[in-house]
Amino acid sequence: MPDIVDKETRSRMMSGIRGKNTKPELVIRKGLHARGFRFRLHSSKVPGKPDLVLPRYRAAIFVHGCFWHSHDCHLFKMPSTRPDFWKAKLARNRERDEEIRKSLLDAGWRVLVIWECALKGKYRINLDELFTKVTAWIRGDDLEGEIAGRPV
Repeated sequence: MPDIVDKETRSRMMSGIRGKNTKPELVIRKGLHARGFRFRLHSSKVPGKPDLVLPRYRAAIFVHGCFWHSHDCHLFKMPSTRPDFWKAKLARNRERDEEIRKSLLDAGWRVLVIWECALKGKYRINLDELFTKVTAWIRGDDLEGEIAGRPV
């Protein structure tokens, strides 16, 4: 199936997609700050430049978009145009995520991934419940964690 917009329009649309300060990331930052947590943003001193770094807790938090990190949820749909390109690109994103996770754990950091589907879509989690989970993980001892939307 051909794209519904011309190449120039698609290029402009794709170039507008941000990697930092996304809406889901801002929601998480605002909620954690309101609960008294202080953090660094995209610290280049930490492997992978996590979205949020809480040095006091040796915690690194990533807020992953379900499409860009090919999460197995209702928000992810493989594009029908240029499937070989997208499969390779998204596979490499997943490989990079795994490499970063391992390097963080090896460096003594704890790693939490919050998926976009936890914040939006039909299976999103109530924000109070979401921040209860995030807060418990930050203050807990688990080395890794993952929070995703769940079927009701």
